[in-house]
Amino acid sequence: MANFTTITGFILTGFSDIQELQTLYGVFFLVIYLAILMSNFLIITLISLDVKLQTPMYFFLKNLSLFDVLLVSVPIPNFCVNSLTHNSYTSVLGCAFQILFMTSFSAGEILVLTAMSYDRYVAICCPLHYEVIMSSGTCLLMLVVSWITGVLFGTVYTAGTFSMHFCGSKVIPQFFCDVPSLLKISCSETLGIIYTSLGIGMCLCMSCFISVVISFFYIFSTVLKIPTTKGQSKAFATCIPHLTVFTVFIATACFVYLKPHSNVPSISDRLFSVLYTVLPPALNPVIYSLRNNDVTCALRRLQKNLCPRGSHHLTLQSICR
Repeated sequence: MANFTTITGFILTGFSDIQELQTLYGVFFLVIYLAILMSNFLIITLISLDVKLQTPMYFFLKNLSLFDVLLVSVPIPNFCVNSLTHNSYTSVLGCAFQILFMTSFSAGEILVLTAMSYDRYVAICCPLHYEVIMSSGTCLLMLVVSWITGVLFGTVYTAGTFSMHFCGSKVIPQFFCDVPSLLKISCSETLGIIYTSLGIGMCLCMSCFISVVISFFYIFSTVLKIPTTKGQSKAFATCIPHLTVFTVFIATACFVYLKPHSNVPSISDRLFSVLYTVLPPALNPVIYSLRNNDVTCALRRLQKNLCPRGSHHLTLQSICR
């Protein structure tokens, strides 16, 4: 019978063993984290306060920003604290919660992105029935399903991961707990539960991916039939940002979880993990706000309400009227 040593915690290697560089990385990621929080909370605030943004598309965008905030808040604050205090230890329970929250929020975000693609499909392909199909009850139901499915998947995934035995090294070559790294230090001979969890995750991702592809196939087919270039541009303007966000999120996740596993830790593994956890939450507010006149005008209306005096408001009113 195998003799397993009980592991009570793990050591996260981060990006460097040099304390000065650890402090630099900690401050750098702290600044990025605060910028992500500010931009996403700004989107949430604008959509919540502005009457003109109370539509299904912005309802899902607000919840997408919320998922972004929750997702990035799992690994980054802990990494910043570890880097600034030069203490990379994390307990087994803390590691389990990291995996639970990361997988739950990631799955929930993918489902919200899928719901957003369906919303765009209905808006462009079935405009006369849009208000009936995308009612407030339907939108709320989609959001609840996203949350419940995400939490259930995260629970199964975490339970499967920590049903394994860990032996030997307790060093995780990552800046947060993730399953690929834990598989490297696992000494369990049977990994049926974890592979079942991975299979469920792959089915979930592929279902969402196929749904998005089908939605945008019909969207592009309909848009190309619009006789005017202006009409096509307006339709594409509401779809391209969403397609970009979905592509970035799926691509970075695939780099992290589908790349061939190697027993030798590499800086590319940590780099892709940074892209997966930081890039989508950082880009989403930029992508959705830069070329979105509704969000830009909502920001200007908020500025007008907060600072009611000044001649520049005449210009803002003329732009967003």
